[in-house]
Amino acid sequence: MADPKGFLSTEREVAQARPVDSRVKDWNEVYVPGSLLPIISKQAGRCMDCGVPFCHSGCPLGNLIPEWNDYAYREDWAAASERLHATNNFPEFTGRLCPAPCESACVLGINRPAVTIKNVEVTIIDKAWEAGTVTPQPPERLSGKTVAVIGSGPAGLAAAQQLTRAGHTVAVFERADRIGGLLRYGIPEFKMEKRHLNRRVEQMRAEGTKFRTEVEIGRDIDAAALRKRYDAVVIAAGATTARDLPVPGRELNGVHQAMEYLPLANKVQEGDLTAAPISAAGKHVVVIGGGDTGADCVGTAHRQGAASVTQLEIMPRPGEERPAHQPWPTFPMTYKVTSAHEEGGERVYSVSTTHFEGDEDGNVAWLHLIEVEFVDGKLTPKPGTEKRIPAQLVTLAMGFTGTDQENGLVRQFGLDLDARGNIARDAEYATNAPGVFVAGDAGRGQSLIVWAIAEGRAAARGVDRYLTGESTLPYPIRPTDRSLAV
Repeated sequence: MADPKGFLSTEREVAQARPVDSRVKDWNEVYVPGSLLPIISKQAGRCMDCGVPFCHSGCPLGNLIPEWNDYAYREDWAAASERLHATNNFPEFTGRLCPAPCESACVLGINRPAVTIKNVEVTIIDKAWEAGTVTPQPPERLSGKTVAVIGSGPAGLAAAQQLTRAGHTVAVFERADRIGGLLRYGIPEFKMEKRHLNRRVEQMRAEGTKFRTEVEIGRDIDAAALRKRYDAVVIAAGATTARDLPVPGRELNGVHQAMEYLPLANKVQEGDLTAAPISAAGKHVVVIGGGDTGADCVGTAHRQGAASVTQLEIMPRPGEERPAHQPWPTFPMTYKVTSAHEEGGERVYSVSTTHFEGDEDGNVAWLHLIEVEFVDGKLTPKPGTEKRIPAQLVTLAMGFTGTDQENGLVRQFGLDLDARGNIARDAEYATNAPGVFVAGDAGRGQSLIVWAIAEGRAAARGVDRYLTGESTLPYPIRPTDRSLAV
């Protein structure tokens, strides 16, 4: 145990964010670099090293949280990094992007503020990179087996790294022009600077993983050719089919899916564009959808100089405290204020969009909405509550419904789908097509980054067993498992 009295004597303290008026003028990460170091050892000392550490089950990766908290308290950063990497290939991603269900499951959180697990995690990995202890781990010998990984998001990268380290020759296929999937073009720079992604890709290249960009399986290469060339295939293509809003006026200029809007801002940061073709500059922006993607749109709009930003959510505003029907250690649905929300704008709950109204040039100008309430378990419009708000740019951030089935990937592989429209798989992450496996959102549906990495690691073990008859890779979670995380 790090500090036997730490949870009693030390109050919770989190990372320090840069002032709003300065951070909205750039695209750098919102937190002050190095601000955690003076406090993080004491924060790690708040960990009680519980007899039953529920933070383990709260995290889909099964992170060894009490162990690396103890090392962080003692400032043994090398040992802390080793324990962190034992279960997580990319802690610098999760430490910045994960909503930290582990903290919701922290035993200390029953009646006191939980341990700042996420802040400890990101400090450990940042210190490891700074010290040069994160190095390539190429395999000692090659197996002679080849694996194709389709998709380079967190699930695909995790599967590829595990399989490369197991000795297989792995090629990752990505349809975009750069590696990273949603990490590259869906996550804004202010949430995770892409230098963190770039150095992991370089580490993987040094280990032997091959990357093929601007290649879409199902269009540029058909499934039969891929299966003939590779001994196994891992599909980690994500759940990229966005939920649409089929209301009158949807066809107006200025109404876009979030994943049409966000990648362009990232391409500006990559240097591909001087300005985003879809920009919030000087416009009244409405974001439909109250989740993380919606918050990303809000923060992006602020940095582009929007005249106003309004975020709409059809569900009621969550409460500040854990609901009675979501007791500890489950991940509760509570009211959360992200860094993007701190920067301004209005959040409106319990409303539904009825239609869009355009100007004479065919551009969206107004959004018409109505308040809704639950009646007999159904969301029902409230008569007399209709109103319109200015909207010159609308982004739809209402989630994703499944993997893209229009490019021929599902059809060409002859894959079965489950009842939710995801690619079906068994306990080893194998699909009905021999030698074809699936990991991440493509098989699970839209979920968290920690689930993507966990499933990538688990699928890698399934592939390794398929190719060699056994595997020394870490024992995986099962696709039917449901941890305490959502």
